[in-house]
Amino acid sequence: MVVPTAISLYGLDEQNLTVLTEFILMGITDHPELQAPFFGFFLVIYTVSVVGNLGMIILTKVDSRLQTPMYFFLRHLAFIDLGYSSAVAPKMLVNFVADQNTIPYNWCATQLAFFILFIISELFNLSAMAYDRYVAICNPLLYTIVMSQRVCWGLITIPYVYSACLSLIITIKIFMASFCGHNVIRHFYCDSLPLLTLLCSSTRDIELIILIFSAFNLISSLLIVLVSYILILMAILRMNSAEGRLKAFSTCGSHLTVVVVLYVTLFFMYMQPKSSHSFDTDKIASIFYTLIIPMLNPIIYSLRNKEVKGALHRIWKNLHKLPV
Repeated sequence: MVVPTAISLYGLDEQNLTVLTEFILMGITDHPELQAPFFGFFLVIYTVSVVGNLGMIILTKVDSRLQTPMYFFLRHLAFIDLGYSSAVAPKMLVNFVADQNTIPYNWCATQLAFFILFIISELFNLSAMAYDRYVAICNPLLYTIVMSQRVCWGLITIPYVYSACLSLIITIKIFMASFCGHNVIRHFYCDSLPLLTLLCSSTRDIELIILIFSAFNLISSLLIVLVSYILILMAILRMNSAEGRLKAFSTCGSHLTVVVVLYVTLFFMYMQPKSSHSFDTDKIASIFYTLIIPMLNPIIYSLRNKEVKGALHRIWKNLHKLPV
């Protein structure tokens, strides 16, 4: 039995109020023999994710041929992937080798805030990328006018601000509530749903906020993606050239792959009925979208995108030309 680390205070009503100073994360597994293999496995995944996303950020910044709206959004997607994987992975890796899987109270709140910020930003960044593909394929002559630098910054800044506000609201609502004294989080990072189970005060308002905004974020962003791709598909089917249709499909393939993988995982995580809700299945889904997807995204865009592969080839050739 784990004894919570807390400070007990006695109020005027002689009620025992508990102020938590840290939480204990149950982690991915409670089998000691699996700690070392999991540490090695997830260290490799996180390293690939960091290298891939940092590489994508640098590549789309320095290569003159990748200075288009599509790669502007791709650079921010890489930044977001790096952000929310880094909010979770380092602490998870430390807990594999630490004696106690503890996280200080303030760090837990910070981890939750950054995770919510980045995961919501990812949804709307993918929507902006879908809209960008729609304009490029359906209105190619107006593309540079419609997708101006000001529009691109607006499409990325507004979701960042909205995500930050929503992140602060949820985090403050949870951490300003009363915890019962139990500090064991049934997860490998501080997520909103496991934290709600530790609250003594009513969680109805917080659950309602999370439900409403989760539904809004998922459905509205997915609706933008679906409408964009329906219009893209209609435009592609009207094309007379088979080569043109193939080129249009190829520019959307990477983005569509990323969208399908992320949305399927998130709908499984947050939209399943409460009766069938299991923290064990949540852990598997969370591993996928906090660690696997950020690793896959730069790989998908590198393997399926000729311009990215071309930029990598040019940088490789330039490096070989440097004097030794």
